[in-house]
Amino acid sequence: MRAEEAPVWVLADPRAGTAAQALGIAERLPVAHRVVPLEWGAWARLPLPLPTLAGLTPATRAAFQPPWPRLVISAGRRAGPVARWLGARGARTVNCMRAFGRFDLSIIGRHDRPRAAPDVLPILGAAHRVTAAKLAASRTEWATLAALPGPRVALLLGGPVRGEGLAPGLAAALGAQVAGFAGSVMASASRRTGAAATDALAQSLTAVPHHLHRWGGDGENPYLGFLAWADLVVVSGDSVSMLSEALMTAAPVFVASLGDEGPRHRALHESLYAAGQARPLAQAPAPFNRPALDEVGRVAAEILARGWL
Repeated sequence: MRAEEAPVWVLADPRAGTAAQALGIAERLPVAHRVVPLEWGAWARLPLPLPTLAGLTPATRAAFQPPWPRLVISAGRRAGPVARWLGARGARTVNCMRAFGRFDLSIIGRHDRPRAAPDVLPILGAAHRVTAAKLAASRTEWATLAALPGPRVALLLGGPVRGEGLAPGLAAALGAQVAGFAGSVMASASRRTGAAATDALAQSLTAVPHHLHRWGGDGENPYLGFLAWADLVVVSGDSVSMLSEALMTAAPVFVASLGDEGPRHRALHESLYAAGQARPLAQAPAPFNRPALDEVGRVAAEILARGWL
């Protein structure tokens, strides 16, 4: 797509979870958007308080040519100075997560305790790309999951950000706990879970009907199908993305703490509990009512209401 055809630019950080926040918002707007992949140079490691492209590689900087967008959507500290550089050229700026400087609108999780201001929109969790339409389509695509006995529990497992994966014993214990109250388990392991922990999880689920998707395994990832067909969702507490995506369903959501989450993750859990959107795994499988939460839709509606497009 040529730049002049796209009134919205999305600054896509190389980290998929970060890029998904900006992409998810752009995909909910009724106009075309251009995805600008970002590659970071050495300067990106430094705090860059001024609007600048200095953190980008020379090849990436070359992609920044007029005509400039009406709106730029970014996510994260590194992309913030780039967005503000475009802001100095007339674009409205929307940035997800905390970053240096001011934006026309900052989308910040309530767990980060954002200041109250007209240019700040607090949300529960983080922005993402899961939508009601995608879940409905996945329910049709993965209709074979309906044959699994209920209650069908989606178990979404992450792992430590650094290290060699989740401890196999912890994965096995979590799998056994979920299998103890599930009619069937739909489990998804992530890159951070690791092969050893995934093997341990598989062994712990042998007592119940289950469908386990291994990271990098054969076939299409049924992650959205698991969410679409789940009667309950259990998410490991390390993953802000998976917790936020699970809230798009109307199923009860339970948080499985891995024991080493930092203060920000614990604050996220507490914010979800306080809003009635999730409960600790210790309270499963007791059902509770919660509405599906579409925070990204609320962000898109706010952008449109401000007349920036």
